[in-house]
Amino acid sequence: MTYPNPSRPARDPAIHLDPEIDLHDLEGEGFDLEERNALRRVSGIRTDLEDVTEVEYRQLRLERVVLMGVYPRSEGDRAAETSLLELKALAETAGCEVLEGLMQRKDMPDPKSYVGSGKAQELRDVVLSSGADTVICDGELSPGQLRALEDLVKVKVIDRTWLILDIFATHATSREGKAQVELAQLTYMLPRLRGWGESLSRQGGGAGGSGGGGVGTRGPGETKIETDRRRIRSRQAKLAREIKEMKTAREVKRQERRRNAVPSVAIAGYTNAGKSSLLNRLTGAGVLVENALFATLDPTVRRAQTPHGREFTLTDTVGFVRRLPHQLVEAFRSTLEEVAESDLILHVVDGSHPDPEGQLQAVRSVLADIDANDVPEIVVINKADAADPLVLSRIQRREKHSIAVSALTGAGLAELVALLEDEVPRPETLVRVVLPYAEGRLVARIHDEGEILAEEHLEEGTRLEARVGPQLAAELADYLVA
Repeated sequence: MTYPNPSRPARDPAIHLDPEIDLHDLEGEGFDLEERNALRRVSGIRTDLEDVTEVEYRQLRLERVVLMGVYPRSEGDRAAETSLLELKALAETAGCEVLEGLMQRKDMPDPKSYVGSGKAQELRDVVLSSGADTVICDGELSPGQLRALEDLVKVKVIDRTWLILDIFATHATSREGKAQVELAQLTYMLPRLRGWGESLSRQGGGAGGSGGGGVGTRGPGETKIETDRRRIRSRQAKLAREIKEMKTAREVKRQERRRNAVPSVAIAGYTNAGKSSLLNRLTGAGVLVENALFATLDPTVRRAQTPHGREFTLTDTVGFVRRLPHQLVEAFRSTLEEVAESDLILHVVDGSHPDPEGQLQAVRSVLADIDANDVPEIVVINKADAADPLVLSRIQRREKHSIAVSALTGAGLAELVALLEDEVPRPETLVRVVLPYAEGRLVARIHDEGEILAEEHLEEGTRLEARVGPQLAAELADYLVA
C-alpha cells in the first residue's frame, strides 16, 4: 500500500485520499514516543548464570521469570530502573532466572489488572517468546489484580510482597524467625484464598441420604474456602501467642542488660549493606556473611568493648528494603524492638549502591514505624573501598554525623571504634569510694559496668573514682568518701 506524502499539497492529482481512511489508523499511536516507551525492556537485566552453584544455597527450582514494574511519570528513569534492578536481585535470591525486565510509565497501576488489558497482552507476548513460567510484579497487587493478570498472561503471577516473604521463609532458621515469617505469610494469604470447581462444594450438607453424612452432619455445610480461612485464623492466633511468649523472654534478657547498665548499640540498615560483616569485624561474632539479600534474619547480640574497656552490646538486626511488606514489619515487631530500645543506632548504608540516599530514606521510614526515629544515630557508609569518592563526600555533606568504612579491608574501623567510645552512653553517677580488699566483687563490677576515672591501691583498700549506673551507685553508698 502507498501512503500519502504529507510534504506534497493535497490537490496534487497523484495523491488519492480515501475519505473512509482515518490517518490515525495509518500513523497513529505508533509514532507517539511516550506510548511507545510505555512498556519497554530494561537492558542488562537478564540473569546470566555461569555456574549453577551460584544458586545452590537457595535449594529451590530455578524458575524462569519476567519482571514487570509500573512507575509514575513523576519518578525519574534512574529511580524506576533502580527499583526494577532491586526486584531482579530479590528474584535471583529466591532462585529465579530472570529473562526480561519490563516497565511501564503510568501515574497509577491499573486497578483491575495492574498493567491494563492491552499492555497485559504485550506482556503475554514477551512471556511466550522468552519461555517464562512466572511474572513478578514490582508492587503489592490486590487479590483481584493477581487473578485478572494471571487470566491475561496465562502463567503464574506473584508480587513483590510474596517474593520477599518467600525469601524470608527460605532464610529463617530460628524458631522465632520461622514463626514470624509464617505469621506474615498467613496474613498475606488470607484475603487471597480462592477456590476452583470441587473445592467450593458443600461438605456434608442437606438432609437424608443425599447429604451422605448421616445424623449430626445435616445442615448448610461449610465450603472448602471457609474451612481454609478458619484454619488460617486458628494458626495465626497460635503463632501470635508463641511470638508473644518469645517476646517476653527477649524482654527479660533486655532488662537484665539494663540492670547491669550495659549500653546497647543496634546495627540497622538496608539489606546487603554489610551489617553482618561489620558486626564480625567489631566483635568476631562469626555471623553468616553472604552477597545475597536477607542472608541473615535472626538478630545476633554480642558484647564488645571500647579501647578504654567500657562494655556495650552490638545487635545485628534484619535488613530493610524499599516497601518492606507491612506484614513483615508487624510480625518482626518484637525483633525490631531491639532497635527501638537501643541507646545508639549504627545505620549502615552501602556506599557503592546506585542510590544510597534512597536506602537511607527506606530504612528511616521503617524506623519511624517502630518508634525508633528518636534514637541517636551514626550513619556508617560501608564498602568505601568500592564507592565513588564523589558519592562518599556527597553523603557526608548531607549526613553530618557519618563515617566512611570498609568492613572488607578494615579501613575506617579504628575511627568508628573511637567514635563509639564518645557516643556510647556513659554511666551517670560519679562516685568516689574506698572498697576493702574483701569486696573484690564490687571492684570487678565497677570495671565491668562503669567507667574508671582514677584507681589507687591503699592500705585499707582500693580507692576508685568512677562513673556508674544508679543501681550500682546505691550498692556503693556505704563506701563513699569525700
